[in-house]
Amino acid sequence: MADVLIIDDDKLICDILAKMMEKIGHESQFALTGQDGLKAVKNGMFDIVFLDVNLPDANGLDLIRTIKTAVSAPEIIIITGDSDPDGAEMAINSGAWNYLEKPFLRQELNLQVSRALQFRKEKGDVSTPGVLKRNGIIGESDEIKSCLDQVSIAAYSDTNVLISGEQGTGKELFAKIIHLNSDRYENNFVVVDCSVINENIAQSVLFGHKKGAFLGAASNKTGRIKTADNGTLFLDDVSELPLQIQRSFLKVMENNTFIPMGGKKEKMSNFRVIATTSEDLEELSDRGKFRKDLLFKLKGISICLPSLKEIKGDTIKIALFYIDSYCKKYNIDTKGVSPEFLDIISAYEWPGNVR
Repeated sequence: MADVLIIDDDKLICDILAKMMEKIGHESQFALTGQDGLKAVKNGMFDIVFLDVNLPDANGLDLIRTIKTAVSAPEIIIITGDSDPDGAEMAINSGAWNYLEKPFLRQELNLQVSRALQFRKEKGDVSTPGVLKRNGIIGESDEIKSCLDQVSIAAYSDTNVLISGEQGTGKELFAKIIHLNSDRYENNFVVVDCSVINENIAQSVLFGHKKGAFLGAASNKTGRIKTADNGTLFLDDVSELPLQIQRSFLKVMENNTFIPMGGKKEKMSNFRVIATTSEDLEELSDRGKFRKDLLFKLKGISICLPSLKEIKGDTIKIALFYIDSYCKKYNIDTKGVSPEFLDIISAYEWPGNVR
């Protein structure tokens, strides 16, 4: 049983949420203003806080950090009637567990509560970067630790993830770590390199095709979407996905159903999307080069990886790791390094980043 606080100025919403929580065995209370909500958080020991954005005396997003500093450090689920992708990203980046739009489905609400409580139960272990299965992620800087905290949240959620950063910062590696630490880890991690597929082959690659669907289709082919069923579909360089395919893919994301080329029957695939980009998708969407609705769908959780010049403290750790790795690979004694070498690699700006 968990203790839940609902902060919303709509008494009807509070009553509905309270009844929904009661049905799944949780106790709840509510506050109709931001100030009353903060008082309740200060005096209580809540596991989950449902927080409305538009409160009569405050913007709910501004209260997230204060609520997170409470003794019980509750998980926060933002609830709002506004479909605001910027608000969603701000909520997640400020430490909220997730972002739900009104009216919310009972199944989705229960799922988010369940996963938040699971994460809360284990985060003493899981949210610590040293315990997370890091498999190749090196560094202890504040910037990397912050990214790993987001990885922990993403791993214990089933929300889509958008990872941004310069070329060579390790976006695919972080995507694999999220998959490895998620409930989907036993199923496929399916890679789609959007930079090498054009509109002519994209449908076949993603949706698959039936024999005879087009010239040269000599047999049935399973697409990447179906291969990723119950696993993760990794869209690398998603900014390169052709616009026409973006529209089709958005419908698949919304319904988890698709029709192979040349087919007539809908097929289902329960996949989770992790996408990467080194481009500014907000700017591309403003220019009509990327669909805004798809962008909103992709960035349920946003992780922005720092460039190597922004994490100077980790440069030496990364260099020593690779020196040791290559010494082992070529079966030679581990090499020492000079102070001058450390000074040089610390001063260099590394335009290619870790790559």
